[in-house]
Amino acid sequence: MRLKFLLICPAFLLFLFCQKITAQTNAHAINLNCEHLYNPLGIDAANPRLTWMLDDRQNGAQQSAYQLIVGTDSAAVASGRGITWSTVKITSSENLVAYKGKPLQPFTKYFWRVQLWDRQGKKLAPSALASFETGMISQRNWRGAWISDNKSVDAKPAPYFRQTFKIGKKIRSAKAYIAVAGLYEMYINGKKIGNHRLDPMYTRFDRRNLYVTYDVTANLQEGKNAIGVLLGNGWYNHQSLAVWNFDRAPWRQRPAFCLDMRITYTDGTTEVVSTDDTWKTQTGPIIFNSIYTGEHYDSRLEIPGWNTADFDDKSWKDVTLRAAPSKQIVSQAMQPIRNVEEIVAKSIVKFDDSTYVLDMGRNIAGVTKVKLNGESGTIVKIKHGERLYKNGHVDMSNIDVYYRPKDKNDPFQTDIVTLNGKGPVEFMPRFNYKGFQYVEITSSKPLTLNKEDVTAYFMHSDVSAAGRVSSSNPLIDKLWSATNNSYLSNLFGYPTDCPQREKNGWTGDGHFAVETGLYNFDGITIYEKWLADHRDEQQPNGVLPDIIPTGGWGYGRANGTDWTSTIAIIPWNLYMFYGDNRALSDNYSNIKAYVNYVSGISPDGLTTFGRGDWVPVKSSSALEYTSSIYFYVDANILAKAAKLFGNKQDYSYYSALAAKIKQAINNKYFNKQTCLYGSGVQTELSMALQWGIVPDQYRARLAENLAKRVAADGMHLDVGVLGAKAILNALSDNGQGETAYKLAAQDTYPSWGWWIVNGATTLYENWDINAARDISLNHMMFGEIGGWFFKGLGGIKPDEQHPGFKNVLLQPNFVSGLDYFNASHDGPYGKIVSSWARTGNTITYNVIIPANSSAAIRFPGKAATKVYLNGTRINSIADYKINAGSYRFEIK
Repeated sequence: MRLKFLLICPAFLLFLFCQKITAQTNAHAINLNCEHLYNPLGIDAANPRLTWMLDDRQNGAQQSAYQLIVGTDSAAVASGRGITWSTVKITSSENLVAYKGKPLQPFTKYFWRVQLWDRQGKKLAPSALASFETGMISQRNWRGAWISDNKSVDAKPAPYFRQTFKIGKKIRSAKAYIAVAGLYEMYINGKKIGNHRLDPMYTRFDRRNLYVTYDVTANLQEGKNAIGVLLGNGWYNHQSLAVWNFDRAPWRQRPAFCLDMRITYTDGTTEVVSTDDTWKTQTGPIIFNSIYTGEHYDSRLEIPGWNTADFDDKSWKDVTLRAAPSKQIVSQAMQPIRNVEEIVAKSIVKFDDSTYVLDMGRNIAGVTKVKLNGESGTIVKIKHGERLYKNGHVDMSNIDVYYRPKDKNDPFQTDIVTLNGKGPVEFMPRFNYKGFQYVEITSSKPLTLNKEDVTAYFMHSDVSAAGRVSSSNPLIDKLWSATNNSYLSNLFGYPTDCPQREKNGWTGDGHFAVETGLYNFDGITIYEKWLADHRDEQQPNGVLPDIIPTGGWGYGRANGTDWTSTIAIIPWNLYMFYGDNRALSDNYSNIKAYVNYVSGISPDGLTTFGRGDWVPVKSSSALEYTSSIYFYVDANILAKAAKLFGNKQDYSYYSALAAKIKQAINNKYFNKQTCLYGSGVQTELSMALQWGIVPDQYRARLAENLAKRVAADGMHLDVGVLGAKAILNALSDNGQGETAYKLAAQDTYPSWGWWIVNGATTLYENWDINAARDISLNHMMFGEIGGWFFKGLGGIKPDEQHPGFKNVLLQPNFVSGLDYFNASHDGPYGKIVSSWARTGNTITYNVIIPANSSAAIRFPGKAATKVYLNGTRINSIADYKINAGSYRFEIK
């Protein structure tokens, strides 16, 4: 209720007025980013993208011109003199520009700033300095060798590595660059470097590897220093057995790494400490680790001080040199995975002296940290699951269904700790994560455990929040929260389906939820990395697997358009949300190859290449119909991309192909007399509306028929994943917002709300909570509803003609089931707010449009509806155009 008060009360308006007064005297550029990151290290891009926002809260605030200055001397850049690149004053309102100066040099810190002029041509205060630092840029700049410990892929203990070196001069700066096949933790003089988890991100290791850059200046000391590196298997050396066959991946080997530490001294000289055959290696207490199942730790084997300078490593073994796993070693320029949130246990149940079950209160992806104290040799098993048996013990029967263990030595989602008897052992897995709410701890000997001894950490790619929703209906707020919890639980350097049973990058799940992700989080760097994974995995004939990355599984007959349309849909959405066409450009030839393949096997424009409407409630839809619609979507996106890039020949060809596919769909599946598609089920009607298949003159009638079908189905869903993506949008975008809201707010089976009233804190994999299969309790494939809140209720939409919210389309639905609804989204130009509240028969609608952008408002309702702005009636029949600023409308 507090947010509602802020948005509609006079105090809120006074606050906005005061902010405008301040902005008038202090307008300038803010939020300077390079490659969509703040002051990043290790940038390899030859033409990195520079972005900013205009901080000016005056109504109508607009950037009329900009000037960019980039250089290596911060003082020179601050004074307006760029050595590397200095543009002239450019008359433009754009705020995303690719660097076009002198070729960037490796291992160099560049400073930059932007000077803006406002809409009157007044020169504003210059921005603060921002920076980016280049990394290797070229493979040729690596000095180090790839090293490993000469053990086989079947060796279980994790390898430890160390090296010492001396520093005799004063250091100006030091950067470490580390590339790993597998996972790692790096230490200097006994301290862990950085707070990332599960680095580097998972790729197709034999085609592309990522390196990470750290500033380690503060970690070095005069005299003797030590570097320590601990390697984990990750997806590179997958030893656990499951149906996805990652143990048979063509890249599989013992983990290896390459490291360069570049030290620059105050006298201007540079020294590079690198991996070579003089490093030493040993195994230690991590006796087994699997990204899929768990980690086993024998504390009796701990090596105190192994990563410090004075440690005696005479008994350690020599390393072995290895070939680089691929010919592409590129910078990991993206938000890392971190332990983002610490969660204390909600309750603990003691069954006996050796069995405890803890409830963490919510379903998450991550790890537990435990503090254990017991006799030497005591074996403690820490099992993680999403639900409990009736007897209170952890039940994993819904998530271990694809695991195929060869014995009992690698239990699913279970860490195993062996105690040393010397006092408390604190353990948190380094190279694993799980999906869970409940933790069952059992020990081979009696163990005293308190609730405070177990802490959970919610892990995910640490993307910043970009969207907020609140409403008068607690169910809506809980659904929005649950959707975000599932989205983040499935963001680990690539979008996954679930964090427990599979951890796979299912392509369908990825694009079904992309709008939800982008409305709520700043995730462009994650998606751009995943699209690079797509390019790595695409076959020469254009075919993609339906899990990416993959060790080979997923190139079957069902990996068709409804799933692998990620290659087109995700770049298009990044363009819509960010106004950045880099992903479209980078993947253009890949989209083209994919569309050409489908066209080759579908000469009449219809295709059965796909999986269909997965996990429907009861009604199925024609596979040819749903797959052909996504074929059309891909061809249409390709045509629009061709037009964007000025490729007239491709635009003409793929526009004609898209029209051919649409016509073929309508010829076979559309009944003009009844205005129904196929058998008339919810998915078939929804998809025709959502994806623009239905001819315009039939659109309103089809939406009415869809609403009637929903009513005939008891105002409940009867869709699978394809219908769940489409149905709410199909209704709310076509005059049926009331029906869409009733579906979204439904709390009896089958519905999203049915999960919530049954205790869900995440989204499920199946509408039926008691289904026999497909019953993960933290899944993202039904996640479109999280984006629909912004579109269908708040009405915040990108404008295809002015992408990146340069012009915001505001098309709210003031549904009768809500007293108020607030939505905000942080777009490339700043915060967009769409907030409405009902008082009697009057709707108060508050809007904020950030500087340098505009909006077109389409008010819902009949022509007789009266709309007032500041007490004056406006024309609400057509879209009402507004510039940047704060507005308060009344609708009566």
